[in-house]
Amino acid sequence: MAGSESAPPPQAEPEIENQLSSLIYEISNEAQGIMENMLKMTAEINQNSVTIDEEIEKCKGSAIERKTALDEEKNHFQKAAYAVLDMLN
Repeated sequence: MAGSESAPPPQAEPEIENQLSSLIYEISNEAQGIMENMLKMTAEINQNSVTIDEEIEKCKGSAIERKTALDEEKNHFQKAAYAVLDMLN
């Protein structure tokens, strides 16, 4: 008797298979949608990364130009200070 209780009736097997097929189909569609969203997000992240890298390079260039200008200004002040010291001596 225990064996007959665990086995589903023959009419229920196709219904169970249909339910399992539907469940697998739904899970597959959800997984595909998730993967598509991940690909879109990855592409967006890559684009933002390129933009950020470009901005960093621009800032580096600006910083180098500013440093050069400040170094030149510092040299001019040093020369002026030495000239004043020479006049005082």
